[in-house]
Amino acid sequence: MKDDGAGGGAPASAGLDFIREIVVADREADKHGGRVHTRFPPEPNGYLHIGHAKAICLNFGIASEHGGLCNLRMDDTNPETEDQEFVRAIEDDVRWLGFDWEGRFYCASDYFERLYDCAVQLIRNGDAYVCDLQGEEVGRYRGRWDEPGRDSPWRDRTVADNLDLFERMRAGEFADGSRTLRARIDMASSNMNMRDPALYRIRRAPHYRQGDRWCIYPMYDFTHPLSDAFEEITHSLCTLEFEDHRPLYDWFLERLKFEAPPRQIEFARLNVTHTVLSKRKLLELVEGGYVDGWDDPRMPTLVGMRRRGYPPAAIRDFCDRIGIAKANSIVQVEQLEDAVRQELNRTARRVLAVLRPLRVVIENYPEDREEELEAINNPEDASAGTRKVPFSRVLYIDRDDFREDPPRKYFRLAPGREVRLRYAYFIKCVDVVRDENGAVVELRCTYDPETRGGYAPDGRKVRGTIHWVSAAHAVEAEVRLYDHLFSKENPDDLAEGEDYKDHLNPGSREVLAGCRLEPGLAAAAPGERYQFERVGYFCVDPDAAAGAPVFNRTVGLRDTWARIQKRAAGGG
Repeated sequence: MKDDGAGGGAPASAGLDFIREIVVADREADKHGGRVHTRFPPEPNGYLHIGHAKAICLNFGIASEHGGLCNLRMDDTNPETEDQEFVRAIEDDVRWLGFDWEGRFYCASDYFERLYDCAVQLIRNGDAYVCDLQGEEVGRYRGRWDEPGRDSPWRDRTVADNLDLFERMRAGEFADGSRTLRARIDMASSNMNMRDPALYRIRRAPHYRQGDRWCIYPMYDFTHPLSDAFEEITHSLCTLEFEDHRPLYDWFLERLKFEAPPRQIEFARLNVTHTVLSKRKLLELVEGGYVDGWDDPRMPTLVGMRRRGYPPAAIRDFCDRIGIAKANSIVQVEQLEDAVRQELNRTARRVLAVLRPLRVVIENYPEDREEELEAINNPEDASAGTRKVPFSRVLYIDRDDFREDPPRKYFRLAPGREVRLRYAYFIKCVDVVRDENGAVVELRCTYDPETRGGYAPDGRKVRGTIHWVSAAHAVEAEVRLYDHLFSKENPDDLAEGEDYKDHLNPGSREVLAGCRLEPGLAAAAPGERYQFERVGYFCVDPDAAAGAPVFNRTVGLRDTWARIQKRAAGGG
């Protein structure tokens, strides 16, 4: 048993979430022989999102903590929505997050023959029957939550008739939707899932793995618990919406006499502000052209977050921070951004980049002179070392770092004011050049050659430090600034007549052309992450071409989550 480090006679489960407490207790009771075997079982009908990341971290994490195993399984029972593209994407995402299923990759579709045999066994036991109710008839017979359902007219077919009909269903003798195989449980149950649920339906659609071998397909609720049992899973971890399904799953496993069935435990699913995590809604956003695909950096998909520059370690840290709860809640997206910011602050290389360039000419700097100045790559990591950045007479600074009429507490550049150029010199603005419309297009400045490195030997101080790039050496780039996809904090919380798409944020992406970056970024490779000093964290987009990089803003420098916590604590 793994030592939790509690010491002092504390129970082994001290400080653990409720699922981990259950797993520890099960091992201490020698359930399943002390084994821990979990699984991550997505349906391959879309791309994984941040909610799936929580489930991935939980399942693989618990297995690892106990020296156990975790399978990756495709619950692929719906041929009309599933595709090999999604399977590949799921595998890539799980690996990217840092987890390895070590060859234990399974598909529910591989169990179709075993599932069929289980259905036959239920028929032989008198626990399943072929039903001819169709469409709305099924709903009418099923009843409502506050009234019992009615028995199907075909509920009392003989075992022989049901076996014959089910075999003919498989042989393709009947039209799609004309018959189903249903469990015979209790049409008066207060749990709607127990009112003779469907086990198989007829659907002539090729399966992405099985082709045209089958024209009947098992329902998810039948397939899922049996797949867990086939794989000898010990702890089946599900989100809360499956809590009412657990009695049905247990019923299947009991009727089919599995000796050591999995223990299902439900936990709260992840909900994050300013986004939606419904697969249906995400698919609608993609197919409706509201975003540029599953990997759009505004999407909550893992592939979108990867493109935006989120490090997998930050997502794992976020999942650890929010913990495992029994009740649904909504997590502030700023908490996710804070985890990303903290990881990148530790690992990202610092560079100089000007997003909205304003030309600066240093009048007393020699026209034919260039020099290299030393810049720190990452102050949080001494091993990252330093680099050389070129300096010359003509520079670019950010337009936001200059004001002709500066407001109070504005400490950046203004007429007659001196500031520090990061890693370089003190400069003072002595003149402003305008175009024919009166817009500022250039600043004329002077520099103090005695302040190389950003410090004055006479001890004088300046209040502002700004970033810059040398105009002669700068790399031109496109920079995409991303914000929340939805302006509403909870786009699923809608008034009557509203649609969640009504709250799409029109400012969720701003594209800046003509940005200027220090020359070393010309060779930046897709996926590389940087901190643009004083601006934020950015990642090279796959759209980047050689010598013409494209950067996505990953997250800003401001610690929004820390400010939210401070306000919540009454700290202003």
